[in-house]
Amino acid sequence: MSDPKPKLTSADFPPEVLSLFDKFVHGSIDRRGFLKEASRFLVGAMTAAGALEALTPDFASAQVVPPGDKRLATAYVEFETSPQGYGKARGYLARPAKAAGKLPVVLVVHENRGLNPHIEDIARRLALDNHIALAPDALFPLGGYPGNEDAAREKFKELDPAKTREDFVGAARYARKLEGGNGRLGVVGFCYGGGMASFLATRLPDLDAAVSFYGSAPDSAEVPKIKAPLQIHLAATDERINAQWPDFEKALKAAQVRHEAHHYPGTQHGFNNDTTPRHDAAAAKLAWRRTLDFFGKHLKA
Repeated sequence: MSDPKPKLTSADFPPEVLSLFDKFVHGSIDRRGFLKEASRFLVGAMTAAGALEALTPDFASAQVVPPGDKRLATAYVEFETSPQGYGKARGYLARPAKAAGKLPVVLVVHENRGLNPHIEDIARRLALDNHIALAPDALFPLGGYPGNEDAAREKFKELDPAKTREDFVGAARYARKLEGGNGRLGVVGFCYGGGMASFLATRLPDLDAAVSFYGSAPDSAEVPKIKAPLQIHLAATDERINAQWPDFEKALKAAQVRHEAHHYPGTQHGFNNDTTPRHDAAAAKLAWRRTLDFFGKHLKA
């Protein structure tokens, strides 16, 4: 039996290639553009195609909580949202199989690829920490997550952003009414989902807590509407998101919004996602511990 391949980290890639991958993931360049530009910075055995393959999520090897974990009860649920949205949504629901009392509910918002296996795993991790977790799939109106990250990104471009936002507002309202909930609702999101978490805080005055991982800032004019406490996680190398932070921070302070921001030295955008080499294990562990403590303070107290 051959030895397993060593697990790559962001240090194994030139920073220019990581920057190009971020642009590829967020639609600034296409696959051909990535391959052409990345080849300029790679030396040795790694090719541009090999780099792209290595940076693509590996869901199976990074899974923390298996879908069939007997400690949990999981199911896919469909629910009505809003006439201003697509009107109907589907999500992955995870909760402890046996719960002593009512539990806080957390909405889990995915990146710009829809409800993939990694986000379902995140929902299960929250459930093991005694939450009820609901992870909606923004791609449901287009047939749902297609099982392929490239195809998912392309589908995501077809969504009407305004309708999708309304569907997440509807999902939050549905989540708050879930059986077994303790009446408190939080939201955590990653990248696209981080921006959605902050947006939901501007729309839902009864939201109890919001956590954003490297997400876009809301319009500064909307920030005074935020009533929920915010926790914000930012990567060191994340030009697009970090450029928004000074104005966002200024607006939060001006509106006296309760918030805490954490910056993680040496990390890349997406550092919490343990399915890719951009993952930073130490930073992700610390950020997740802070997230659970934040929810414990505001949702379980």
